[in-house]
Amino acid sequence: MAKDTATAPAPRPAGKVRNVALVGHAGSGKTTLAEALLVATGALPRAGRVEDGTTCLDTEDVEVRQQRSVSLGVATVEHDGHRITLLDTPGSPDFVGELRAGLRAADAALFVVSAVNGVDATTVQLWEECAAVGMPRAVVITQLDRARADVDDAVRMCQRMLGEGVFPLHLLERGPDGAVRSLVSLLEPHPEANTAAVDADRLRGELIEGIIGESEDETLMDRYLAGEELVVADLVSDLETAVARGHFHPVLCVAPLSGVGVPELLDLLVSAFPCPMEHGCPTVYRPNGSAAPPLTCDPDGPLVAEVVKTTTDPYLGRVSLVRVFSGTLRPDTPVHVSGHGLADRGHPDHDVDERVSAISSPLGATLRPVAACPAGDICALARLVSAETGDTLSSPEDPRVVLPWELPVPQLPVAVEAASRADEDRLATALARLVAEDPTVRLERRPDTGQLLLWCVGEAHAEVLLERLRTRHGVAVNTVPVRVPMVETLAGSARVTGRHVKQSGGHGQYAVVVVEAEPGAPGSGVVFEQKIVGGTVPSQFHGSVEKGIRTQAERGISGDRPLVDVRLTLVDGKSHSVDSSDAAFQAAGALALRELAAAAGTRVLEPWCEVQVVVPAEFVGAVMSDLSGRRARVTGSEADPSRDRTTVRAEVPEIELLTYPGVLRSVTHGTGSFSRSPLGYEAAPASVAVPA
Repeated sequence: MAKDTATAPAPRPAGKVRNVALVGHAGSGKTTLAEALLVATGALPRAGRVEDGTTCLDTEDVEVRQQRSVSLGVATVEHDGHRITLLDTPGSPDFVGELRAGLRAADAALFVVSAVNGVDATTVQLWEECAAVGMPRAVVITQLDRARADVDDAVRMCQRMLGEGVFPLHLLERGPDGAVRSLVSLLEPHPEANTAAVDADRLRGELIEGIIGESEDETLMDRYLAGEELVVADLVSDLETAVARGHFHPVLCVAPLSGVGVPELLDLLVSAFPCPMEHGCPTVYRPNGSAAPPLTCDPDGPLVAEVVKTTTDPYLGRVSLVRVFSGTLRPDTPVHVSGHGLADRGHPDHDVDERVSAISSPLGATLRPVAACPAGDICALARLVSAETGDTLSSPEDPRVVLPWELPVPQLPVAVEAASRADEDRLATALARLVAEDPTVRLERRPDTGQLLLWCVGEAHAEVLLERLRTRHGVAVNTVPVRVPMVETLAGSARVTGRHVKQSGGHGQYAVVVVEAEPGAPGSGVVFEQKIVGGTVPSQFHGSVEKGIRTQAERGISGDRPLVDVRLTLVDGKSHSVDSSDAAFQAAGALALRELAAAAGTRVLEPWCEVQVVVPAEFVGAVMSDLSGRRARVTGSEADPSRDRTTVRAEVPEIELLTYPGVLRSVTHGTGSFSRSPLGYEAAPASVAVPA
């Protein structure tokens, strides 16, 4: 990341600001479209072609470009007196956390759909993500000149798969060679005859009726049905209202490489997409949990901003991308940084005061200094020590906390260890930075196996995190198989005598205990009681016997598998007035447990989980079939017709879930999700119960 000596354009009033998230599946052309907008507005001098026909920024290499596909990228352009901030969101389901961060920072979403690949299940899922938060949306069809491109089919797919309110705004006009030459507006009364569509009148009628349906002018429909030719200016005004409400979704066609459609898209962004004042602000509360007054997008209001992305730069340190919802951020001013309630993922809560230094406007990897960042705008802050993604910045005199966006729960564990002794010293610091950058990560040191686990959203997420550790943080790590903690229990009942008798001159060690044992109820742990009659084991040593048994049970009988769910009773024993001691009876208790295991036998137990798998109805059969191959017990399912989703409930061995996130993604084409909770332990089959 570099600092630009040129100062960015002065901040605009909120009414002249548009914050737009570019959304779409990987490979749809989001980044290429963003670069075309940057070039068209002069933010970039030019875009260079690369071998695959796409474009890349002159200042970035291929590695950086690939990184942007899984990370939230930001750039700002100026058009028609408006400031447009583009947030290029990742398209992979593994990075839905970055997507939701982009949606929090944006006021509208621009869906990018390839004319070659059309709408896939991932695009539909992303569309539903935006619909769930009431995000205004529009659609751009790109890659018009690629082989196998079918614009009409892509538009029909959008209308069929994205639901109501999807209407094309233009028709394509092609030259003799078939290349796209220009766009013809469907709002105009007479599209030219040589356009590609043969049903232009029908499309225009559907578009106008869709706009009128969202209009506040109740006379428009009557006038239209009476045959009156409506004024285009009136339709454009109602189009803006319809888009801002989130019920009307215009479709445009853009050829980024030739620039066809780029001016029309820029006009749509400034004329139809809502400004920050129209979109509203998120809910806020005070650090103590009490309610706070609702926010308005007022540059003179109380300062409330949110960190939507965190990166670590080798020269600038921690860089925070911030969306300001209320008030104005200025350089060299104090702010209060409030934590975000993710302590279970390794993000500790905090409430500290810091000081803002310089404020910058981001353009890819370049930061351009700005004098201030008012409500509705997005900026970058360097060297905030404690701020992490999801944190709130507010006034120290009146601190607020923004209600955080929902984050996916990481379900894929990856066991990591330092590649060398030198890397061990840097690993803890690197992991802390990694967790600060990505709130979807959970870091865990498992006490039962000793492994250090990075919990990731999916396989692609894990690959990116490991690569960041190696390249960005300079730490070499190895991945090792994740160990699922097994335990043991007694296979039957037994009665044994544990004798710990030693004599080596002076005081010896003497302790004899008779212990009965039987398997306990599942989840009961180790239950100990004593039924000594006649004081054969003095009462002061009863606790010593129990301590020895419990210590041995935690240590395990064979290998490192703890012994659980067993009921033990101390029934008899012997002691010596001089040689008996606490240590001797602890040793006798531990020996008795080992002999009980040898006499009664043991069986290995494996952990099971209760899972809930949420998938589109069409994938229920495939999901159930896969679960049955994982030794799962399906306990029920529940359909939600309003969302076209079905929740499948099952009980599954934990070892079978190690690779499940990737398999579920493959089976459901990226649209499935699942959650898990511990269920307990059950007997493991011989194939799983390998020696410890």
